Amino acid sequence: MSDKHQAASPSAAASQMWGGRFAGGPAAIMQRINASIDFDRRLYAQDIRGSKAHCRMLVRQNIILPEDGETILAGLDAVLAEIDAGNFPFRTELEDIHMNVEARLAEIVGEAAGRLHTARSRNDQVATDFRLWVRDAMDGMDAALQGLQAALIERALQHAATVMPGFTHLQAAQPVTFGHHLLAYVEMVGRDRGRLADARRRLNESPLGSAALAGTSFPIDRHSTATELGFERPMANSLDGVSDRDFALEFMAACAIAAVHLSRLAEELVIWTSAQFRFVTLSDAFTTGSSIMPQKRNPDAAELIRAKTGRVIGDLTALLVVMKGLPLAYSKDMQDDKEPTFEAADTMELAIAAMTGMVWDLTVNESVMKAAAGAGFTTATDIADWCVRALKMPFRRAHHVAGSLVKLAEDKGCGLEDLTLDEMRTVEPGLTAEALAVLTVDSSVDSRTSFGGTAPARVREAALAARARFL
Repeated sequence: MSDKHQAASPSAAASQMWGGRFAGGPAAIMQRINASIDFDRRLYAQDIRGSKAHCRMLVRQNIILPEDGETILAGLDAVLAEIDAGNFPFRTELEDIHMNVEARLAEIVGEAAGRLHTARSRNDQVATDFRLWVRDAMDGMDAALQGLQAALIERALQHAATVMPGFTHLQAAQPVTFGHHLLAYVEMVGRDRGRLADARRRLNESPLGSAALAGTSFPIDRHSTATELGFERPMANSLDGVSDRDFALEFMAACAIAAVHLSRLAEELVIWTSAQFRFVTLSDAFTTGSSIMPQKRNPDAAELIRAKTGRVIGDLTALLVVMKGLPLAYSKDMQDDKEPTFEAADTMELAIAAMTGMVWDLTVNESVMKAAAGAGFTTATDIADWCVRALKMPFRRAHHVAGSLVKLAEDKGCGLEDLTLDEMRTVEPGLTAEALAVLTVDSSVDSRTSFGGTAPARVREAALAARARFL
């Protein structure tokens, strides 16, 4: 193939694309607001893939000649090679990736290029390209989230018995293990992946062949193009095929929820790395220093993940607002569907990678965690449970006894485990030496053997089960 066909002038090119209805080119400001090539060029691989499937179908259905089909396919390969090599002449006056590819195809192969758009509109073309791109983004995000789960699971196995305080209201509540804590995020990420999988199933229908909005009079085979492009089936309604972007909204909703989960873990890393907690340490790879305070090690990667969550939520909101008042079928408003979707995908790719790196990187300060696990009377529930088991107390009475013991320890300025048995018996005479044994943080976590509990044996079991389920 050669470039013997010269490029048309901007106004002439626009006129050729629009046909005989328009005699002149658009105003400069119209070109600026109308053009999307600066961002939708990212769809080039999907656009060419969809065009190839459409071309092959047109040949199979005897809508275009086989020799024209071969010429078009070879030309599309040439266009793809140019873009991959960074040699493609993107032109703003051609508005978008679809018209840029078509115009370049015409320059390379001549008149045969004009047959490619038979039985197709830019409306179903862009809907198909965008679905293909979002589907690829979903698959990439799922793989990245799986990598995060792998890091969390392996660290959980390493720290299945590492005791730390569990919190409610950010107040020390009961001792748990660090492995148990990390596995909570494994489950959250698992649900994030499940949302992506659910959205992918609903996305996986092909709009191609819907044409502008009403279908086409040509004898096309939509099922064959759907199969070639990896879709389960063609979309059942041509109006719906070109006019909805709920697949992008679902993707961004899944992104937003996953970003919230990342932000929660990021917040904990910010807290845990502080001098007041010192539960974990991050290396130089994921921290920065201060321009004035030489002692500082700032958890900037975690803080930026926390901030970027707002960006992803904003992207979802932006597209919801774009779509909320649109009548059927296509409106130009929908050109603004891609930038927020691209940004959400890019932001999540970066945030997941950074979080995965931090999980692998962190050093756990086990002695500090364990000391903190016993502060704040975190084994009070254990003494209440002992009273229920050993003394057959109703739990509400046992709760009162435990609360009174906490008050006694507070008044004495000591921990529950520091009270003598005689002192404890001033609150409840039935207490025995056996009750003292339940007040250590190790005995507390060891006792939580219910399914999903924090006992180290259960944590190891859960981590191995999660590895089998998710990896």
